[in-house]
Amino acid sequence: MKIGIIREGKVPPDSRVPLTPKQCRYILDNYPIQIKVQKSTGRCYTDAEYEAEGIPIVDDVVDCEVLMGVKEVPIDQLIAEKTYFYFSHTIKKQAYNRDLLRAMLEKNIRMIDYETLTNERGKRLIAFGRFAGIVGAHNGVMTYGWRTKTFDLKRMKDCHDYAEAKAIYKTLQLPAFKIVVTGAGRVSGGAIEVLEAMNIRRVKPDEFLINEYNEAVFTQLSCKDYAQHKATKGFDKADFYANPQDYESKFAPYTQVADLMINGIYWDNQAPVFFTAEEMKHDDFNISVIADVTCDIAPVSSIPSTLDASTIADPIFGYDVQSGTMSIPHRRGVVDMMTIDNLPNEMPRDASQAFGEQFVNSVLEELLNDKQSPVIQRATIAVDGKLGEHFGYLKDYVGT
Repeated sequence: MKIGIIREGKVPPDSRVPLTPKQCRYILDNYPIQIKVQKSTGRCYTDAEYEAEGIPIVDDVVDCEVLMGVKEVPIDQLIAEKTYFYFSHTIKKQAYNRDLLRAMLEKNIRMIDYETLTNERGKRLIAFGRFAGIVGAHNGVMTYGWRTKTFDLKRMKDCHDYAEAKAIYKTLQLPAFKIVVTGAGRVSGGAIEVLEAMNIRRVKPDEFLINEYNEAVFTQLSCKDYAQHKATKGFDKADFYANPQDYESKFAPYTQVADLMINGIYWDNQAPVFFTAEEMKHDDFNISVIADVTCDIAPVSSIPSTLDASTIADPIFGYDVQSGTMSIPHRRGVVDMMTIDNLPNEMPRDASQAFGEQFVNSVLEELLNDKQSPVIQRATIAVDGKLGEHFGYLKDYVGT
């Protein structure tokens, strides 16, 4: 098998890699696989680092049958008849990538999305989620400092690595404020890792709602803490996942006491939103900063103020609650939004190292035996010009 590491083509650029130089070397030494790396000046690992491990650096990877990247591949850069691995952002019918999936079908591309690689219990095998949560929490706290002018936290992208950031946390002096974290997976786990490293005290949701504190505190909410059945007002996890449209939000009390929201929950399009744009206009809506790590773009989103993805170069925009439009941040009547959609790229070497380890440990042998692999079959969005067997629900999305 020949694997090609492609040059990232999406703008703004992403410097992460699916496999580091040492991981490529390990694969070459232990598997019947050849690897080539397409020339690039924008990676966190340089071409020279790959060459030092004996990995060929080439102008194109057209002779490789499996092509691996990170972000979406521009349509004009797709190579027909190949197997691609990258984050396609199509499985939730994202309108902005409809043409990308259509192009892959037309070009007879087999698309295997990292997000859809799961075990038999449906748990994801590979993700950047922990690092998205780490950087998302860091940026959320940083934004609160910018807004209130009570402290100044160095940008994660300007730290040499995560170790430097953690050293900074030990000396960080924070004011009293309240943080609500949503989600119970990798993203929220990474966010909580940062908050605890900042020595921010964790409290239970019911205590968070009724108590005042003279220090920074946070609480974590899972689906059962923010959603309830419309009829019974109860919560059944299996039913919620099967019938999310039958549930409504009960998040309102948290909007009245929290200062910062870090959203790391996986949101189904049919699930209830946390709050509406109209509710954000209310005088008792207290949240002034939202770090939306999930970053589903409105109007199909759990947070109506996520109007667009921000960038690492320009990480914050303001949301004017009365007009429902983008505004200058840090102003009265404006909620500061941190919605970077490639957060792990602020610490790309750490994130790439962990991601590649997951791929080697959980996916590589499945790929080598892909015709017999239920993991690969479950993750195949497109193949032979048709949608994969588990993605028939996308027919209306692509118009087939």
